[in-house]
Amino acid sequence: MRLTNLPIDNLRAFVTVTDLGSYTKAGQLLGRTQPAITLQIQRLEELVDRELIQCAGREISLTEAGEVLLRFARQILRLNDEAATLLQRRQLDGTLRIGLPTDYAVAFLQLALTNFIQAHPDVQLEIQCGLSAHLLAQLDADELDIIIAMHGGQPAAGLAFSWAERPIWVAAEGSTVHTVTPVPLAAHNKGCEYRNRMIQALDAIGRPWRIVYASPGVSGLQAAVRNGLGVSAMTRRTLQSGMRVLSEVDGFPSMADIRVGLHYKHSQLSTAGLLLVSHIIECLHDSGQTDVVRIDRNIGAPSRR
Repeated sequence: MRLTNLPIDNLRAFVTVTDLGSYTKAGQLLGRTQPAITLQIQRLEELVDRELIQCAGREISLTEAGEVLLRFARQILRLNDEAATLLQRRQLDGTLRIGLPTDYAVAFLQLALTNFIQAHPDVQLEIQCGLSAHLLAQLDADELDIIIAMHGGQPAAGLAFSWAERPIWVAAEGSTVHTVTPVPLAAHNKGCEYRNRMIQALDAIGRPWRIVYASPGVSGLQAAVRNGLGVSAMTRRTLQSGMRVLSEVDGFPSMADIRVGLHYKHSQLSTAGLLLVSHIIECLHDSGQTDVVRIDRNIGAPSRR
């Protein structure tokens, strides 16, 4: 079997066109003419025997095959640039703007970021937390460099790495709050995927519920649960002492997985940013909680044109 080699330059042109939404802008960033960028994309399409980008006037969109290749291309470029940086011993500095979701394991991610700062003291991190939808909008507007966001449906632009988290029902140890009708729920504000999963699961079995506590931060929900104020949905990473896990035996059905993704625009990310992306992915791999974090390797193969 003869393997096909995908040239780094062509992959970089493809990702840059996708990130910037323009062949002309991609050429300006990469120091090439617009026709040269077009030829690189055409050559890449020839190599993979798929149409990757469709154009309608000035608007461009990815085909199904293009969406598949984009994820791999980001990973290939990240590893290529990381290897070049480390071997050439380049100095890392600058500021990275990071977005973390309020409804996820912020403590785990903060530890990963802290370790990165200690290893690269000349890199400054500006971290903010918010709802995933808001973080995605800020990434699109170039107000953030790297984000971790949750997906209720189709993944958004810039997705480079994804995994699944299974929400679990939690209540205070020794509390009977989970037997109350309607079920008192402690949840994040509207728009949170964990909140949506709780409501969907209870509605599916016809069990009434009401929101008794809402907080934008996970620490507030943890305190509300420990104090017996209500039932909530969390992950194993955010489970704390003083909480118990509820199951179908307690009247709480399993909730659907939540897709979590790491997003960035490769064409606009610094070398320090690429190394941070690699560091976060490595931390996820090394977390040891394979029952919680399942790396998404099931990327569907598109049909041949």
